[in-house]
Amino acid sequence: MKLTALIAGLTLAAGAAFADPVEGTWQTQPDEGNYAHIRMVPCGDMICGVIARSFNASGEFNSPNTGKTLVINMVPQGDGKYEGKVWRPSNDKIYMGKMQHRGDTLDLSGCVAGGLLCSKQTWTRVK
Repeated sequence: MKLTALIAGLTLAAGAAFADPVEGTWQTQPDEGNYAHIRMVPCGDMICGVIARSFNASGEFNSPNTGKTLVINMVPQGDGKYEGKVWRPSNDKIYMGKMQHRGDTLDLSGCVAGGLLCSKQTWTRVK
């Protein structure tokens, strides 16, 4: 029994030790007056970001987008860089996406035309 508990504890500790540094909650920049808290979580060996909370000028509101995936299948590239896709709720389009993690900031871009035209945001970690 003690051995089983020890193995379970080591397994949990190892999982926490290998958590991706972008995991957690991030606040987006305002887009058309709204912003959100995005919960970055593993999705297989990739990273996905789910809309956890939404805000407008009046404060938090119950958005129909809550629970939807905004950051899609970001693959770590090394040196804090990721590539995948991003969804923009305001126009319901999916773009080629890139992220760059720097401490408590996350630069996110969505691009078209093979990466020639990009829109960028800098997100901040929610404490």
